[in-house]
Amino acid sequence: MLSTRLPLAALLLLAATAGAAAAEQPVRLIFDTDMGNDVDDALALGVIHALADRGECELLAVTLTKDHPLCAPYVDLVNTFYGRGDTPIGVTHSGVTPQESRFLPLAQATDNGALRYPHDLTSGDQAAEAIGLLRRVLAEQPDRSVVIVQVGFSTNLAALLDSPPDGRCPLNGRDLAQAKVKFVSAMAGAYGPVDGRPKREYNVEKDASSARAVAAGWPTPIVFSGFEVGQAVRYPAASIENDFRYASHHPLAEAYQLYQPTPHERPCWDLTSVLYAIRPCRGYFGLSPAGRVAVQQDATTRFTPSADGPHRFLTVDRDQVLRTTEALAQLASQPPRLGPGLQAAP
Repeated sequence: MLSTRLPLAALLLLAATAGAAAAEQPVRLIFDTDMGNDVDDALALGVIHALADRGECELLAVTLTKDHPLCAPYVDLVNTFYGRGDTPIGVTHSGVTPQESRFLPLAQATDNGALRYPHDLTSGDQAAEAIGLLRRVLAEQPDRSVVIVQVGFSTNLAALLDSPPDGRCPLNGRDLAQAKVKFVSAMAGAYGPVDGRPKREYNVEKDASSARAVAAGWPTPIVFSGFEVGQAVRYPAASIENDFRYASHHPLAEAYQLYQPTPHERPCWDLTSVLYAIRPCRGYFGLSPAGRVAVQQDATTRFTPSADGPHRFLTVDRDQVLRTTEALAQLASQPPRLGPGLQAAP
């Protein structure tokens, strides 16, 4: 039983994360990602689809913070592969990381004149704008029901905070987030020294002003998965090489090999935020005390404990690393229940 002596902010955070694990209802999930910069985003999306197939979550939308025209087509092909090709996708025109990707061109790959991975979107120009999509999807959900997984930059969530009321919803962005979002699970920052010095983590550094705005002004609890957590949990090369053979072509395994071939074992930064968002009470991670994260001028993150703070960060010990690695490998490689991904390899 929760003690009524706990500070209100701590009670809200515990209630939010415990509620996300309730068996009665799948987690209503928005996935906000810089798909294309690192392959862990692709594996994280695979984990979401696996848990959706198990009835543990509902993927409401995917919003993108990497500004490249092939981000949306690649997400669309993965969603289609898993039988959810109608999932709404929102794009940014922020100019953040517009560089080419090592694996997004899979969206254009052909075999014998046909797309290797059937999907509808051929360019991000055909997708919705991310902030409008976020506002629409949030407005349609019950109060305090949505979990947002942010595994890219804070670009979209910062812009959502600043968004005005529109024809669909009379609330401004901050009030809309406060009304509809249960908590945010964010892969952002570092909460321990790396190589003996503070770490400027990529997701924070690339859009530090937005990260600063979200850390300072987001109105619901945020649980951060820091650089050190994903660095400790590595995706097994053996899984990439063996566990995806049920399909003649697999968009996750092929993306992984294009990004950095095995035997490299990629850190599971983004996958940890997904796993916590959907299974917060399974003991995969520890949690810091309550406090507040601040983004410094040099783009490092500083956590200050505070009984009424809205933020916590994940921790992992040795046993949790082993258990989490096994769970993520099983989920990311799980065959889809629906869609063309069910076509067996010859």
